[in-house]
Amino acid sequence: MKPLILASGSPRRAKILRDLGVEFEIVKTEAPEVSIPHDPVRTVTENAREKLHAAQQEGRAILAADTIVWFNNRIYGKPRDFDEAKEFLRELSGQTHVVFTGVAFRAEDGAERTACVESRVTFRALSEEMIDEYVARVHPTDRAGAYDIDESGDLIVASYDGSYENIMGLPVEPLRDFGILR
Repeated sequence: MKPLILASGSPRRAKILRDLGVEFEIVKTEAPEVSIPHDPVRTVTENAREKLHAAQQEGRAILAADTIVWFNNRIYGKPRDFDEAKEFLRELSGQTHVVFTGVAFRAEDGAERTACVESRVTFRALSEEMIDEYVARVHPTDRAGAYDIDESGDLIVASYDGSYENIMGLPVEPLRDFGILR
């Protein structure tokens, strides 16, 4: 059996698969993304599916995912720059938001499946100094919502409900359902 293809350049997704002992190869894709603020589930599911299709490899199992932060009917993707990252963190300060991850999988036989997992994250009340310290420690422009729960998350996250791996960008539950994890 050939290694799984991970259609993502996300170091967080690769870390999750490595930690789970999954053998995989990374194929970075350029796929168009949609943003449907009133339908975050459709947003992440369609984006994951587009990444899956962009990584076409005959006879290879492929896994793709897309993660967003959703708060007040607004999608928070990756910020354009540090200023926008700080703006995101200010808006999420002291609030609870939802993290949605859409996962798409194509088995070696070509059968496709999708799933969407949601978790809730509550931020601490953040001062400007805390935001500046967090942005200095973490490269926030490569993270949905401008943060990474696994990298200095203790500075900004008060609590969470749901899958920790989902908040990182690749929930384990669909991996089990799809047969990637035994």
